[in-house]
Amino acid sequence: MTTRLQTVSRLFVAAAALAGMLYAVAFAATADAAGLRNCTEIGAGFPRSGCWEDVWSGGVEYRMTFATGCCTQFKGNVPDDLDNFYVIAPQDDPPQSLAASFRHDHVVRDIPAQNHGTYSTRLHGFFVLCSATGITNGACVFELNSPAPGLTLPFAKTVNGQALTSVEPIEAAVDTGLITLVDTGAVIVGTINQNK
Repeated sequence: MTTRLQTVSRLFVAAAALAGMLYAVAFAATADAAGLRNCTEIGAGFPRSGCWEDVWSGGVEYRMTFATGCCTQFKGNVPDDLDNFYVIAPQDDPPQSLAASFRHDHVVRDIPAQNHGTYSTRLHGFFVLCSATGITNGACVFELNSPAPGLTLPFAKTVNGQALTSVEPIEAAVDTGLITLVDTGAVIVGTINQNK
């Protein structure tokens, strides 16, 4: 009886796994046929389905895809191994974000070469703002944007004439007090592929 029960259990598990694989293939084909949409085109709130947004990495634009939408609040303890996801003023026209009231771009660390240009990562979102010092001395050029109704902030566009399309100038400006980072509380899980 035990052997028969084990055999039935294994058959059930195998059938369930096969059904799951067939569902995944059918879902992937449907998603591929429909195509992923830009996260900012999906509408108000955070999308519950996959979407994409462009990001800067090492001075080059790449497409980042998200399985469950762009930005979600992390529930529980925030993991220690998060990279930064910087939200900056647009560096080019059109901006990476299509939202008219909140024009912005994104910056992530350089794509590691050992991953052949593709990697998945967990990111912690920060607004990159010109500090009072950076504005006063003219070193930080900004664009006013409203990430939420009634909230207008000076998002950094350049620092000392340098574009902010890679992590290094952002972090150097933070170290010198020309930029202030504001923690958004958002944790993002995304994948970058060089084949945009």
